[in-house]
Amino acid sequence: MGRSDPLNDRQLEVLRRLGADQDLSHPQDVRFRTSARVLQGRGLVKVSRRDGGWQAALTEAGRFYLDHGHHPDQPGDERLRGHKPEVSPDEPAAEVPGTSGQRKGAATQGSPPTPLLAVRRQAAAVSLIRRLEAETSVTIDDPDEDTVTEWRRIIDFAKRHGLVPAGTWIEKRRDWGAGLTIELKRGDPPNKRVRSSETLAVPVASRLRSPHPVVARLRDDGGRLVMPAARRCRCLLILQALAAEAERRGHTVTDEPVPEHRKIAAYTSMGRYHPSHYTRREGEIRVGIGEFSYVVTLSEENPQSSDPERSQRLVIEVPYRTQGRQYRWADRKTSKVEERLGTLLQELETRAVEDTQHKIDEEQAKADRHRRWKRAMAEAHRLAYEEHNAAALRDQAKRWRETQDITGYCEALAERLEREPPDSPHIQQAQEWLSWARARAIAIDPLRSLPTAPEHPELTPEDLKPYLKGWSPYGPEGSRPW
Repeated sequence: MGRSDPLNDRQLEVLRRLGADQDLSHPQDVRFRTSARVLQGRGLVKVSRRDGGWQAALTEAGRFYLDHGHHPDQPGDERLRGHKPEVSPDEPAAEVPGTSGQRKGAATQGSPPTPLLAVRRQAAAVSLIRRLEAETSVTIDDPDEDTVTEWRRIIDFAKRHGLVPAGTWIEKRRDWGAGLTIELKRGDPPNKRVRSSETLAVPVASRLRSPHPVVARLRDDGGRLVMPAARRCRCLLILQALAAEAERRGHTVTDEPVPEHRKIAAYTSMGRYHPSHYTRREGEIRVGIGEFSYVVTLSEENPQSSDPERSQRLVIEVPYRTQGRQYRWADRKTSKVEERLGTLLQELETRAVEDTQHKIDEEQAKADRHRRWKRAMAEAHRLAYEEHNAAALRDQAKRWRETQDITGYCEALAERLEREPPDSPHIQQAQEWLSWARARAIAIDPLRSLPTAPEHPELTPEDLKPYLKGWSPYGPEGSRPW
């Protein structure tokens, strides 16, 4: 394979993932690292190992390939290479995804972008950034999957080429039923990666002096951190360093009590009372960041191992989050738990930012859902009352037709009675029947007085259900009020 030959599908996928600042250092990404090494040989990627971790980044040639669809060393039309078009605010409107001016099939997954497509995508990215700077938020109503994919590529293009204003980041959010929302936010993104070399080292003392109250209670609790004395002392020093650094950063540190289900209930045996007790190998503290808090657990990694080296290893953990995110740090040949405390705190701080944003998003989604539910309820009331009016109208029309039939019948009966001799039998009964029929026609005639719309009844939740299109009449969350 020559240096300027086209990339295969996997190499192109690796190049795109690196262009989107994705981390390929996780175990599940091992299959991509060989391709990254090949790309390094072609000058498109730079691979290195720092702080014991595998890292890869695009070179200028790699970014050129993503933008233009070919290697910069490949012979071709030099006028398109590195071309930066001047774009007016109105010019790229026809190239924005989801508009009628977009050329269908211009970009498909797995095929490299053409030079012309790179120019068009740049125009769309510039237009998007200018619009976000002016409006902060852009919403695309009811986009299909191709439109969402094209917007993602435009946002990635803006990130790769430094079009996003300094001190801001772009968030895209798919709200089902409400479209795709793209926002320009200030500050750093919640998932911003920080190299381990940039993580502040947390000093760990050699002796436990003036321990934090939480650490002191762990030290004095013989039922926790049940392990050899030297190892227990090391655990307390680590937790003391973690607690001190967390408070230095403005966080809180509190106790994490042993759950009741892990305790042995009090009992009496052979006349002797045994109070409730427990025996736990781990020690736990709770770190509070803003309105959220997280449990940190420190314990032996292999307490039952017969290997002296393995049995001495410690592991510090936080609750599992998502695939690809680190949640445990253990002693290894190249590093110790003590060296990972800064990384652990950074993970907790990242979680707090994400949880805060998630809570905001949930509250916004809940408020939006409540607004849509109220609109649905108002529409259901309107439709229910309209159906009530229609039913009343159908009843009036039915009675009017019946009145016309009875009136015609009465006229025919009256003519028949005029032809009948006065001494004819049953004439008296016929005249009485005619009088009753005429009274009946008058009684049921809806036009006897000017008709008006009927009064609207009090609607029950069951009355509204047929008109709510899946919404619950009891609330936006679909629960009944108790």
